[in-house]
Amino acid sequence: MEGTIDGFRYGAVTPVASYVMACLGGALGLRCIVRSLINADSWKPGWLALGATSIGCGIWTMHFIAMIGFQVEETRIRYDAVLTVLSLVVAILVVGIGVFLVGYRGAGAGSLPLAGAVTGLGVAAMHYLGMAAMRLNADVGYDGFTVTLSLLIAIAAATAALWAAVSVRGFTTSLGASLVMGVAVSGMHYTAMAAVDVHLHDSAAGPWSGDSPTSLLLPMLLGPVVFLLLAGVVVMSDPLLVLGNGEWNRPAGQTAKEPASPDRGSNSGARKARY
Repeated sequence: MEGTIDGFRYGAVTPVASYVMACLGGALGLRCIVRSLINADSWKPGWLALGATSIGCGIWTMHFIAMIGFQVEETRIRYDAVLTVLSLVVAILVVGIGVFLVGYRGAGAGSLPLAGAVTGLGVAAMHYLGMAAMRLNADVGYDGFTVTLSLLIAIAAATAALWAAVSVRGFTTSLGASLVMGVAVSGMHYTAMAAVDVHLHDSAAGPWSGDSPTSLLLPMLLGPVVFLLLAGVVVMSDPLLVLGNGEWNRPAGQTAKEPASPDRGSNSGARKARY
């Protein structure tokens, strides 16, 4: 017997909230990666790690906020805590691989496609691992074509995000890029969810274990959300990231302490006059 799937149990609340979290994680991640690139004196591994964790938490939070709105009308849904936590670890690690690749090797023809493919497939793995954490009195199946489409969207979204991370420097353009990232990640999620079909078991009350969505997901979401808020405080307290000092607009080889050439010439003339 086919189960009746409703992916929007709470209407537009969960899709909008999940999109906002994906955008927040993307925006913070992009700004942290930019911070590692515009200042050679910054602690690059730390900023890249913070950026990767922000993006990974944003993607994972987006997924499970959206899953709060997912239900099968004929059966309850529970979640395995270990697999749910593992999906968060996978999200952060695979995003980290991509971020460190482009952070140190740039968005060249060799590194960007590799980083995008690894990160995209990792994000998809996070999604399907999170789906595997579901416990319900039914078997969950997937349409092969739609799954393949979701993988392609994930790879394209990851590649575009990593390219933006090393190519987009301005504050406003980073925000715009994060909005596009949110659309791409949400599009991948709901495309993957369109592949789902549920075959109910014959018995009405099969023995399955796990935690309910509200008892597991809501408390578990608190950690990544708090992390994103703290990362936001770090980013917003850094004037180089928020206000900017034109660092990424300066010609190569000119440092922040070098004054503009006309002033340098007038100051030099003044010194010669005095001496």
